[in-house]
Amino acid sequence: MQVRVLGCSGAIAKDCRTTSFLVDSDLLVDAGTGVGDLTLDEMSAIDDVVLTHSHLDHVAALPLMLDAIASRRTRPLRVHALRATIEALRAHIFNNVIWPDFASIPSRESPFVSFHEVVIGQQLQLGTQAPKQIEVLPAVHTVPACGYAVRCAQGKGHWVFSGDTERNAPFWARVNQLEVAMLVIETAFSNREQALAQRSRHLSPATLADELAQIAPGRSYPIYITHTKPAETEEIMSQIDNIADGSLISSGGKQAWDIRWLQAAEVLQV
Repeated sequence: MQVRVLGCSGAIAKDCRTTSFLVDSDLLVDAGTGVGDLTLDEMSAIDDVVLTHSHLDHVAALPLMLDAIASRRTRPLRVHALRATIEALRAHIFNNVIWPDFASIPSRESPFVSFHEVVIGQQLQLGTQAPKQIEVLPAVHTVPACGYAVRCAQGKGHWVFSGDTERNAPFWARVNQLEVAMLVIETAFSNREQALAQRSRHLSPATLADELAQIAPGRSYPIYITHTKPAETEEIMSQIDNIADGSLISSGGKQAWDIRWLQAAEVLQV
């Protein structure tokens, strides 16, 4: 299974695109501004989109992508998300004011997009070209949110994405039961902005350290840092460097991790 990083920034700037991942060629995980780097053919090949939550940096490209490829598709693009996320999309984007309601165009019987509600803990089987199993994981954010664990239907190791989240014990309880090939986890703010991170339900390096301390003993896999704010990325990653040898862990003793900064255009092989 291949995961192509279309965008992994916490905001836009030159060469910074917001969250979106293309899994193989047919599954999109979040639809931030990074989707705009796909060709029309690549966008047209996507059959399913799974969304973590409704914030703009994770959904901004969805209405624009639909407009670009609707006439090239013979079946609706399937969008899977929590009920609250779908309700937000319908009320605030696909409302015929901000953007046309593609769920009723050209008709409600044959729309360009269909919405499918998911719940935490649900397992989905998606993928027409390469079947994949996707589990919906819990997240703690300012709006209802989730993460995802994705694996090839015939494989074992999961690509795990935290989504936007703050401290999240249920997430680790489930992740420790999975065979994890790699983890993508957000750290949006530096320790200097820790109060803002907590208020906006994001991680900072200090809280990231406490979260990683919940990884079960003996577990080891690459950990990719995503969603850093462009103005703070250097500071955030410098502080995270201190985590790699366990020096910032406040409990449970020291443990070394393989921590890497995720970058747009990377291709991860799972």
